[in-house]
Amino acid sequence: MNKVKVAIIGCGGIATGKHLPSLAKIEQVEIVGFVDIVLERAQQASEKFGAPGAKVFENYYELLADASIDVVHVCTPNDSHAEISIAAMEAGKHVMCEKPMAKTAADARRMVEAAKRTSKKLTIGYNNRFRADSQYLKKVVEDGDLGDIYFAKAHAIRRRGVPTWGVFLDEDKQGGGPLIDIGTHALDLTLWMMNNYEPKVVLGTAYHKLSRKENAANSWGPWDPEKFKVEDSAFAMIVMKNGATVMVEASWALNTLDTKEAKCTLCGTEGGADMQDGLRINGENHSRLYVNQLQFDAKGADFYEGKKESMSDKEIRTWIDAVMNDKQPIVTPEQSCAVSEILEAIYESNRTGKAVYFD
Repeated sequence: MNKVKVAIIGCGGIATGKHLPSLAKIEQVEIVGFVDIVLERAQQASEKFGAPGAKVFENYYELLADASIDVVHVCTPNDSHAEISIAAMEAGKHVMCEKPMAKTAADARRMVEAAKRTSKKLTIGYNNRFRADSQYLKKVVEDGDLGDIYFAKAHAIRRRGVPTWGVFLDEDKQGGGPLIDIGTHALDLTLWMMNNYEPKVVLGTAYHKLSRKENAANSWGPWDPEKFKVEDSAFAMIVMKNGATVMVEASWALNTLDTKEAKCTLCGTEGGADMQDGLRINGENHSRLYVNQLQFDAKGADFYEGKKESMSDKEIRTWIDAVMNDKQPIVTPEQSCAVSEILEAIYESNRTGKAVYFD
């Protein structure tokens, strides 16, 4: 393939802030189609990022009928991820779908099945895997420097960072709040580092403690308690089939100063790592404890920061390379489905007050 023709379904903030700018930097990509239920949004995106002759639609079925389109990026609310992604694959398109994979685990499994049935590539937008610190830590783990990782934490904690726009507070559209929104990034990152996708049992809790406050302090202004239908925080313990334990913490609103988002802590038999203050590797050497703090700013000369590539640019570039050269995407549908299954188990455990066991 010399050129990849890409279309965007859903032209909101995640499309115009992440997908489209990164796609526009790739010489081999032509962005030829734009879909949004608000036609004006699609037109604006097309004017800014579209190739000559790019088409604009209100209905994604019209776009999928265009046989010339190779790739579709799905940037819609969670409840439509599965429906659109499956339809796109059945129409012969490769699909990148924004995280989380789907609103429900059943929908995520349908997406995996569709990818296998159609032989089309499917990936999910877990862009934090492509950060410089994440990529380095993955190599450390793969080299065996941490040994057997048997305890880990997935961190997604905001003190006051409730998104008040769009459908973020709508449980029907999204399936949940901070756990499925930002907790999904932290959980994906942690499981990827451990290369462990086989949960045995999940025990979870979710809270509506601060969401009821009027005129609350918040990064994007006060939220409306009447519209805040999802949890404000959620926590879980996951025991994997091999005995490893993973703790998950996610919040949009929590009375804490210990904030960190899309980060993980790993504890292994030979060493440990965390992303508390940059990337730190700890261990024992010659009967002495050590901590190594990695530097990623690439500084080597005054007034020059070094060459950098954003995680989103690297994510999209790697994805397009997988399409063009018939490679497996870095983020596989099977991995993403496991994340969705665990997230759903956390919510179910909270609802029932019981642990959820996996077969």
